[in-house]
Amino acid sequence: MRIAADVNIPFVKECFRSIGEVMVMPGRAISAERIAESDCLLVRSASVVDKDLLEGGRVKFVGTATTGYDHIDSEYLRRRGIGFASAPGSNSNSVAEYVVAGLLSVGQKHKIKLEGASIGIIGVGNIGSKVERKCKALGMEVVLNDPPLRRRSGDERYRPVEEVLDCDFVTLHTPLSYEGPDRTYHLADERFFESIKDGCVFINASRGVVTKTEAMKSAIKSGKVKAAVLDVWENEPDIDMELLRMVDISTPHIAGYSLDGKVNGMLMIYKSACEYFGIEAVKDIEDFLPEPGVPEIRLDNRDEDEEEIIHQAVQKVYPVNRDDFNTREIAMVSEGERGRFFDKLREDYPVRREFQNTKVILEANCKNLARKLEGIGFKVFR
Repeated sequence: MRIAADVNIPFVKECFRSIGEVMVMPGRAISAERIAESDCLLVRSASVVDKDLLEGGRVKFVGTATTGYDHIDSEYLRRRGIGFASAPGSNSNSVAEYVVAGLLSVGQKHKIKLEGASIGIIGVGNIGSKVERKCKALGMEVVLNDPPLRRRSGDERYRPVEEVLDCDFVTLHTPLSYEGPDRTYHLADERFFESIKDGCVFINASRGVVTKTEAMKSAIKSGKVKAAVLDVWENEPDIDMELLRMVDISTPHIAGYSLDGKVNGMLMIYKSACEYFGIEAVKDIEDFLPEPGVPEIRLDNRDEDEEEIIHQAVQKVYPVNRDDFNTREIAMVSEGERGRFFDKLREDYPVRREFQNTKVILEANCKNLARKLEGIGFKVFR
């Protein structure tokens, strides 16, 4: 069996060569010609999989190592009888930790205390629900908005969007949809930002086109949005340079790029492919995850502010400001090279492990701090 795969799926060759011959390439370089003789296609969000890519080829199974699959024409796959699998929830904890790192960084920069502040979460699926739990652990007041969940469940904890927009922070975790009552394309448009609370902090780690670039820039210029954290952008990889300069934290669509999350996603589609082709799955997560780079952190928590201590711990494991610094270097290259630079940041992304792999030892007993650290994912010992 011949397998074509996005090179950005970690360990894809090591794992999938147990069932076939693997050819890897950059996601945006996947073309009809290059995969024409492949039986199995493995992608991430950089590749659009549709009739134009697959028609006339012999692909029998498509797997995307991502939670969302708006880049896949699943209806076309169904009509053609092509097997399909995604990786729902595989990187949800990675994205939630990215949001925590962003909140702490912006909080320290602008002297905004997170405890007691309100955060509105739009989209409460695998990712949004984890963001909710971590924000509550930090002592934030959480307001949820998810119209489809509200209709299905009748649960009044899912509030109207107007209540979300009155929060101190707003974070987007919606899927991408272009039509219907739950359309999210340009959800954050002029009207959205006009309705948002003055001085709000805005975060988008969902899809770039959920936010309308010009509307967001106007909101930042006017002061409506005090600070912004952006991981996703319209027109990736050719992102808006003015917006890049305006946001507080800029990253190249890597919120879900923890090694734990990427390996989880790879294994989910590996096991689905094995099931589809009737092959025994012989690989599992322990075959791929190395020892964490930061196995232990010792914190002397007697004198400093709790949120500063938590920020220090998070920065040791995931220095989001490093990703921001690297992303801003896009502005240093020629206009024609910027898209490629963006993609290279993703292709060459350093190993990032999740908080759960790190043991935090508190030198002084503080139940409240321990509870917060545990709530965002660390293993805490006192």
